[in-house]
Amino acid sequence: MKEKNETEVLIDGRKFTLRGFEDDGYLQKVATYINKKITEFKKAESYRHLDTEQKKILLAINIADDYYKEQEKARVYRSESKEKDQSVMDMKNEIIDLQEKIKTFETKEKELQTSLEKAEKKIVELETKLKHRR
Repeated sequence: MKEKNETEVLIDGRKFTLRGFEDDGYLQKVATYINKKITEFKKAESYRHLDTEQKKILLAINIADDYYKEQEKARVYRSESKEKDQSVMDMKNEIIDLQEKIKTFETKEKELQTSLEKAEKKIVELETKLKHRR
């Protein structure tokens, strides 16, 4: 079983210890994301006038919004990926069908070439017979 990691991070100027099964880099990335959101909010005049609880709720709402938007992007990506996979499979099947048709045409071409050669030999034979009769 994977061991829990413990990493110290700074969020909004305060030190926190994050624990999780993810590596330090990931936990730092989470803290960076939260700091980025907080920095965005601090730029808005209206944010400054909110009390601490409202700020926390606003932050949570925005993070949830980001989460659901990314989930939707992932859903669309998976859907597009499935469609592309199906398209690739269809193309592969079409290629296989075309390769089989090519083999059939090549076989037919050989048969026709053989028939043509036989017919040409027959023509030469008949012309030779005709010349000898004259």
